Amino acid sequence: MTILCVRFQLPPMYEAALPGLLGLLEEFTPVVQALPPDGALADLRGAERYFGRTALELASVIRVRALALHGVDCVIGAGPGPMTARMALREARPGRTRAVAEDEVREFLAGQPVVALPGVGAKTARTLCEYGLDTLGRVAAAPLSTLQRLVGARTGRELHEKAGGVDRGRVVPNAVSRSLAAERPFTRDELDPGRHRRALLSAAEELGARLRALDKVCRGLTLTVRYADRSATTRTRTLPEPTAHSPALTRAAYGLYEALGLQRARVRAVVLRAEGLDPAEQAAHQLTFDPVDEKVRRIEEVADRVRAKFGPHALMPGTLAA
Repeated sequence: MTILCVRFQLPPMYEAALPGLLGLLEEFTPVVQALPPDGALADLRGAERYFGRTALELASVIRVRALALHGVDCVIGAGPGPMTARMALREARPGRTRAVAEDEVREFLAGQPVVALPGVGAKTARTLCEYGLDTLGRVAAAPLSTLQRLVGARTGRELHEKAGGVDRGRVVPNAVSRSLAAERPFTRDELDPGRHRRALLSAAEELGARLRALDKVCRGLTLTVRYADRSATTRTRTLPEPTAHSPALTRAAYGLYEALGLQRARVRAVVLRAEGLDPAEQAAHQLTFDPVDEKVRRIEEVADRVRAKFGPHALMPGTLAA
């Protein structure tokens, strides 16, 4: 158990604390991968040798320091690889690390639903469940050729390996500063999909305005939906082209939301994150010769000038989409 997956229990609108919490992890190991909006992976192989403590002991120290220095509790999953650690996190509770030893991985995975596997979306899970492959144990026992016929050659091979406990992933250090996030918490657990979409619209417009103010574009978008039971779902999509155009961000956000297939989910908050930021001057824009799109972009420029003069709340959410 050398990999930790940590989720900090940040209060709403407190995501700005994440860089400091990542710094806390980096006191133990330089191999830290941010998982915005509130988590991280940490590879403790070197730390175990250096500090002479196991990953579980170091996890306890990390929890105590997060509480003492930042007033933030955390839940931690531990495993021999990033995939196992992330899945163990789903069963973790505050004050207790959920650990899966290397010789327990296959048994641990066998009873997990296929949708619990990182990278398996609602569409793939639905296809597998239609053929009775609703747990990772059944997926691992299925012939590789069967999986490849159902979900494709490459996906089928990866799925078969992961369900059997083969984790080829690694912790890749990254910088949380290469992204921007907009969070929309609800005053009460929200069931209405219409309100979910309005929150996404508002978050996408905020991200677009902030990107344009920084002369940046983003190459991807990540949606995190937090539920009433403190669990969360995260999905990422690469954009057709780098952009800071609010309608394009909104369309991508709606696509991510619809792909989740939520059925009367009690949503506590939605977080939209622009990933892979680059200078706008380096981005190429595909000309569409669409007069409506050009008009929207001109309106967007005017709206940005209004915000710059009168403040970020000078325009109501949804103005550009109207």
